Amino acid sequence: MTARRGARSDGASELDLFPAAEPPSAPRVVEEPLPSYVSAATYPGETAEAAISVSILTETARDILEGAFIPIWVRGEITDFKAHRNGHWYFCLRDSASQIRCVVWNRDQRRIPAPPDDGMLVAAFGRLTVYPARGEMQFTIVRIEAEGDGLRRKALEITRARLAADGLLAPERKRALPRFPKVIAVVTSPDGAALHDIVAVVRRRRANVRVIVIAAAVQGDSAPDELCSALDQVNRWRGADLVIVSRGGGSREDMWAFNNERVARAVAACYAPTISAVGHEVDLSICDLVADHRAPTPSAAAETATHSKAELETELRRAAHRLNASITAKFSTDRDHLRHATRDLVAAGVRQTSVRRASLDEVSGRLHALSPLATMARGYSVARGADGRALTSVDQFSPDMPFDLVLRDGTVPAKAWPRNDPGV
Repeated sequence: MTARRGARSDGASELDLFPAAEPPSAPRVVEEPLPSYVSAATYPGETAEAAISVSILTETARDILEGAFIPIWVRGEITDFKAHRNGHWYFCLRDSASQIRCVVWNRDQRRIPAPPDDGMLVAAFGRLTVYPARGEMQFTIVRIEAEGDGLRRKALEITRARLAADGLLAPERKRALPRFPKVIAVVTSPDGAALHDIVAVVRRRRANVRVIVIAAAVQGDSAPDELCSALDQVNRWRGADLVIVSRGGGSREDMWAFNNERVARAVAACYAPTISAVGHEVDLSICDLVADHRAPTPSAAAETATHSKAELETELRRAAHRLNASITAKFSTDRDHLRHATRDLVAAGVRQTSVRRASLDEVSGRLHALSPLATMARGYSVARGADGRALTSVDQFSPDMPFDLVLRDGTVPAKAWPRNDPGV
């Protein structure tokens, strides 16, 4: 069946259904006789006997509408928005006089930043069609642009809130960049200006680093998947000291892939420290928030990641100066410590000697007081036998027994006399 727009008697146009090869006014030529109820009708549905089914009617209406209207943009206000459990979105677009039912299939939602809110004024791009199962006209939408920046702002807020809830925006998780990386992985388009700027800066600064390019699309519908795949490749390789995720300037829509939640989580999960350099200085993406460092431009990212030969020489001179100063300070400190230790050791020796001398004098005094010599100095003497033992009792003496009498200043030989000897 095809549609033909004809003229009515009142001057208005109307749509008629008729067989593709035969307009209603043309004579029908058949080779075989047809049933009476068909031959009586010029086209299907003209008579009760030639009535068509509801399915054919609704499907034909869908074909006519889809053939008559190319995909178009329609402006209106969102009302009665519902996100069905099957993933599809259902709502109405309305203005002050009319409304139309709309649907966004699940497969088309990836082109839309965020679900629209009731009351939001939007421009929707889609095709007018008929839902055959219910015979309802509806507008099938594949893109939505909100007035101002409503949808994109809402998508950013949702993504940022989710990342913040997982702690990916916390300042304490930011890692320090390596001062002298040897290998830098750059995730970007191999044909873009960003890579050219990074390589130019590295060559100009004569930095002794290797730049490894991990190719990925940086705009368009495939960009989020390719960026995630490239970052996953970097993680599996684990050969880079630093990772730069970058693209040059462009419109907000061109850079929207770097606001994708999956891309942001892939940047946060990178094993090596990361620099995000997306667009120009005024552009701020979700990747900038989760990366360890944000550079305003790709050139600035290369300058942050590398050091020039002159900077290295200056750094070496400063390091040598700091080393010399540290050694000098160390020697000076050790010398002072040694001098103080020597002084303390001498003082401790003097104190110890004085203490020991006083103790010795005390012991010597006690020994002198207990010494037999001191007793003999007071007029006493000691008798010793031939074997040198002291004779302390009268019973130890025998007549004519020789013994020595030890005095204070010498020894006197002596001999014992009998007790009853009158000469004694």
